[in-house]
Amino acid sequence: MRKFIGPTVLTISMALGLYLLFMLYISGQTMLAAVFLGLLTLTTFVFTSPRAYAYRYLFPGITAVIVFVLLPMVYTVSIGFTNFSSRNLLTYERATQYLLDETQRVESAGYAMTVHADNKEYRLRLESPDTGEVLLTQPLALKRAVPLNVEVTPLDPVQAPVLAPPLPIKDIIALQKDLKLLTLILPNRIELRMVGLREFGPVAHVYKQLPDKTLKKIATGELVTPNFKTGFYEMPDGTKLEPGFKVNVGFANFVKIFSDEAFRGPFLRIFVWTIVFALISVATTTGLGMVLAVLLNWDALRFRGLYRTLLFLPYAVPGFISILVFKGLFNNNFGEINLVLDALFGIKPAWFSDTTLAKAMILIVNTWLGYPYMMVVCMGLIKAIPSDLYEASALAGAGPLTNFFKITLPLIIKPLTPLMVASLGFNFNNFVLISLLTGGRPDFLDTTLPAGTTDLLVSYTYRIAFEDSGQNFGLAAAISTLIFFLVAAISLVNMRLTRMNKA
Repeated sequence: MRKFIGPTVLTISMALGLYLLFMLYISGQTMLAAVFLGLLTLTTFVFTSPRAYAYRYLFPGITAVIVFVLLPMVYTVSIGFTNFSSRNLLTYERATQYLLDETQRVESAGYAMTVHADNKEYRLRLESPDTGEVLLTQPLALKRAVPLNVEVTPLDPVQAPVLAPPLPIKDIIALQKDLKLLTLILPNRIELRMVGLREFGPVAHVYKQLPDKTLKKIATGELVTPNFKTGFYEMPDGTKLEPGFKVNVGFANFVKIFSDEAFRGPFLRIFVWTIVFALISVATTTGLGMVLAVLLNWDALRFRGLYRTLLFLPYAVPGFISILVFKGLFNNNFGEINLVLDALFGIKPAWFSDTTLAKAMILIVNTWLGYPYMMVVCMGLIKAIPSDLYEASALAGAGPLTNFFKITLPLIIKPLTPLMVASLGFNFNNFVLISLLTGGRPDFLDTTLPAGTTDLLVSYTYRIAFEDSGQNFGLAAAISTLIFFLVAAISLVNMRLTRMNKA
């Protein structure tokens, strides 16, 4: 029985994989479907071929790295070389089809419309107010949310079906979304679309495509030409038609970051603040953690276990909860910190609106979140120092400061350095802290971009991608690519330091 379990699981997995492959293909994701097909084929080979038996244990991990690390990274980098944005979401073919499907109402009388239930389906009855002609559709299964062309036929008085009473206006409103997807075709091939809750009217296409792929506006005869540099169809006067389409812009996004003053000014300031924030955060968390570790390793200190527990609590509480708690504590009007400062010194600092105070607040909160980890690491490193050294120092009459600077610090700084470099890389991309505490604000006043004085590069990228009115995904991907190389460089330094320590 057990020998059938593996083949059964593999068969079910392959069936699900083929179904997902089919869904990707019909949704228009041809390239992604091709990659998925290759992965599916390789999976089948690895788990069925005796020659690939040794790779069965490595394959899941390698596949996870490819799917969840390499593919997103390659996709992000590729977006950085395009004009992908909220105005340029579609492919050229889909943008063209969108414009070709655009219609406008023809200046002529419409048809009064009533909807009648027919079991679980519906019939539409149309009546011309001018001629009194009555037309009827076949039973329609609405609520499918797909465009549908439906031919209507004149009502036969002899063989006319008995219609249920027309639906009230509230039911028509509930069906309005599906009714708007219908295109009713008259016997003379004129198309009707829903133009009111009780009316269908004749419509005409706005554009038609010429053999040279340009579009012609039927009403005026103007030619609309696709511009593959800007990613828009453009009128003769330069007016851009939306939606636009994605095009390759090369290194334009990367050049814009450093050449366009609208981007360069905020980018350079945010870049400097990101480095300063990361360096100060590493210094404060490491310094405070190291000092507390030294104090907690003092043998004469009573209740050391209780102190360790209390000082480790900030690390045990989820970070996003602590950040939101601090956001309330620093509230300008009702936060406990300002209430205490007001009672003692008569001041209420504007933590969220003053640039300097906002940055100081971020550093305070980040130090609170980060010192417990460094404290625990330093405690472990201090425990590894031979006690003979401290005994010899005591015989020589050295004090606590001498012991710290001459014995403790030199012996723990070397193994601590790689962790400090890793912490630098983490704080370089500390998106959660900025997003939940300040949102990057207060914003710069000399730029139209969504950029704030407390933004890090990662939060600046997020705001460009998802909060800007233009939602420039291509530019955000270019910035993300730069961040990737910066963090990669930090990781390489970390690996080099680790090898040096081993040597």
